[in-house]
Amino acid sequence: MTLTDWFNKRKMQQIAARDNDVHIDDSIGKLWTLCYNCSSQLPKKDLENNQMVCPNCDYHFRIGARDRIKLISDENSFTEMFSNIKPCDPLEFVDTQSYKHRQEQAHEKSGLDEAVITGTCSISGQKAAIAVMDFDYMGGSMGSVVGEKITRILEYALENKLPSIVFTASGGARMQESALSLMQMAKTSCAVAKLNEAKLLYITVLCEPTFGGVTASFGTIGDIIIAEKGARIGFAGRRVIEQTIRQKLPADFQTAEYLLKYGQIDFIVERKDMKEKLAKLIAMHSKK
Repeated sequence: MTLTDWFNKRKMQQIAARDNDVHIDDSIGKLWTLCYNCSSQLPKKDLENNQMVCPNCDYHFRIGARDRIKLISDENSFTEMFSNIKPCDPLEFVDTQSYKHRQEQAHEKSGLDEAVITGTCSISGQKAAIAVMDFDYMGGSMGSVVGEKITRILEYALENKLPSIVFTASGGARMQESALSLMQMAKTSCAVAKLNEAKLLYITVLCEPTFGGVTASFGTIGDIIIAEKGARIGFAGRRVIEQTIRQKLPADFQTAEYLLKYGQIDFIVERKDMKEKLAKLIAMHSKK
């Protein structure tokens, strides 16, 4: 059996499995949300009013890029930039589905054209250049467009002497773009290095989850590294590490709290306090 035959067989099996799925009424799921941490049933409206944070255990749910921008920016201050950069399929990649089809599905799920939104905004009156990743678009994976948009917003910050803030939420590099995706690690890191040479503030906020090539590049080379409470952060996954070293890892391994304990991040900030914290940091590092 050739590799193509194997992929075609898998694709037909998946189609058959979907056809046999039992469809149930999902109206209850639209009104209530189950907390992954404490298993509490939470009214979805109350959860949204609490910035998608569980009121019982303080678990921080994942939120989309646009929702996060609303939480940290002053009203009507955000101006999106580089939205004209669109994804393509340079390798014409196909596994069980074509890459183009996966892009269409990701757009339908997230409402975005790519896994990052870039632009400028004011945070309690402090102007900044920001990039916010969205895990709903193909797991926040870093492809050519993600790397290009982040690089461009950092270069814009350099030209206009602005502080930069990047919110990460990613499973790592995008396999459908192969080496083109891995090249973005070097490109974004070079852009950060230029900010460092110019002595411009660069802050990263690591959100749930941040892994792979994003962690290994622009995600963890900030002047100040912040993490949201409970966020999982690492390079390889927990299971891969345990199988490699043949040891059981601590229960809190790769959490924000674990990284803070060993000095790999500077702060853990709850979502409700994020805007105030960022505004204070920018004000402290701005030139009078």
